[in-house]
Amino acid sequence: MALKKASSFAPAGGALLAPELARRKEPLEDFPLDAMALVGSMIRQGKPVALITVNKLLYQVHPGEHLGQNYGLITKITETEVTLREIIQDAGGEWIERTASLQLQERSK
Repeated sequence: MALKKASSFAPAGGALLAPELARRKEPLEDFPLDAMALVGSMIRQGKPVALITVNKLLYQVHPGEHLGQNYGLITKITETEVTLREIIQDAGGEWIERTASLQLQERSK
């Protein structure tokens, strides 16, 4: 599975950053990113849609939806990549933001 992560530490006022704990979880937040595979993308009604498989099931996701177990918010969908912003706790217990992405998987059969 192709997965990229790049940390970006929040400024000194980072204490203002925290996940939305009161928000209802979306189905793909039950799975880690490395269990997901981006298998395609398309434009539907002028908006990008990514096709992601998890446990042999196919899901359609859109920018603004959440996925992964680190409060990931989809920020961008391209033909080959889904980019998301994750919120995680660092070693000191502070919430920091990092960027992660799912890369398009080539089928080999």
